[in-house]
Amino acid sequence: MLFIMKRIYLDYAATTPMDMKVKKAMVPYFSAPPAGGFGNPGSLHFFGQKAMTAVDESREKIAKAINADFREIIFTGSATEANNLALRGIVKKFKIKDLRFKIPRIIVSAIEHDSILETCRDLEREEIEIIYLPVNKQGIIDLKKLKESLNERTVLVSIMCANNEIGIVQNIAGISKIIKDFKKENFFSKYPLFHTDAVQAFQFLDCDVNKLGVDLMTLSAHKIYGPKGIGTLYINSKLQTPNYKQILNSKNKIQNKKTKIWDLGFGIWDLPVVKPLTTGGGQEFGLRSGTENVAAIVGFAKAIELVSNSRELENKRARQLTDYFWRELKKLSPKAEINGLKDLRFMIYDLRKLPNILNVYFPNQNSQDLLIKLDLNGIAVSSGSACSARATKPSHVLKAIGLSDKKIKSSLRFSLGKFTTKEEINRALKIIKKLF
Repeated sequence: MLFIMKRIYLDYAATTPMDMKVKKAMVPYFSAPPAGGFGNPGSLHFFGQKAMTAVDESREKIAKAINADFREIIFTGSATEANNLALRGIVKKFKIKDLRFKIPRIIVSAIEHDSILETCRDLEREEIEIIYLPVNKQGIIDLKKLKESLNERTVLVSIMCANNEIGIVQNIAGISKIIKDFKKENFFSKYPLFHTDAVQAFQFLDCDVNKLGVDLMTLSAHKIYGPKGIGTLYINSKLQTPNYKQILNSKNKIQNKKTKIWDLGFGIWDLPVVKPLTTGGGQEFGLRSGTENVAAIVGFAKAIELVSNSRELENKRARQLTDYFWRELKKLSPKAEINGLKDLRFMIYDLRKLPNILNVYFPNQNSQDLLIKLDLNGIAVSSGSACSARATKPSHVLKAIGLSDKKIKSSLRFSLGKFTTKEEINRALKIIKKLF
């Protein structure tokens, strides 16, 4: 009789399985007539316009979920691309338009995702100054160091909302206030802009861009039960310069003071604060050329909708399940420690840590060996970020919070999701007990 192993997935911080409701929403946009959703959104015929309508409606849904305007949502091929567009696009614009400053400065934290850190290292080779803010043992950035690092050459501050390895949540609204106060002190300067990578945060946190006070924000679909290959960059429209000459020549001149610029139908901005990295057909308001991935965009919007509607309940469930898992793990390995914020009560009272991530140090265990043993026994976990899992270097996040290389090599990340059950956790604990 063939035995089929019942596998347990505990690596939701790396990627999430697609929700079947998301898949169902996407299917019509792969189809040929009569469904007709497969068309190129740039085409003027029925099929193209049906696809464009789907893109527009999806953009509206995503914008609504973060309290933004739909023309502030730029679709990209991934969150990595969105992060690159934010950093490189701002530097490119700054070099072209704001030449009075010689060397632009970017400030990031030491625990950012590799798509930020590697981009910064590349920009350093282009003589851009990068300041890497240290973090404490919990993973919280040094706000005093942030204040000291701001100067008139600072074009961008990029701090992730929630970390993908240890789950720590930064005080984004507090950081925003520091930046705004600096701008006021410097005659209401446009710079620095404030960007946050909220890819890991959106599932559990309210990412209202006005409450957070950010100028730019990155999101990804595959971390919230949507499709891979689609991300978005929010760009605050207040940072854009509209084509007033085009508006004045329009038949729809502003007569009602309540009318907004974008109500007139102009989607392209003359001098965006971000310059495009790819050029071509001018899609995504001129900031990201290339035929839109309609099915993925529709799936992204559906995933956003589902997560937004279930956030409160899923937060509570994830907290309880993670807390239970940790208490039982401690019984199996009494000397095990949580890396980062150690007191899980913070997850319950003020959500300073994501409720689904446990990064655990197991004394006298090699994380790579343990990871392989767990996988052979049907449990999928991680030793760090999936984007750098193939690299042999120790986790830069765990190093930044002060762990020794020895401790880093004995640490594993468990991340739970909405399909994780208590029965799965109990089965996982039995397997872990055998391995210990």
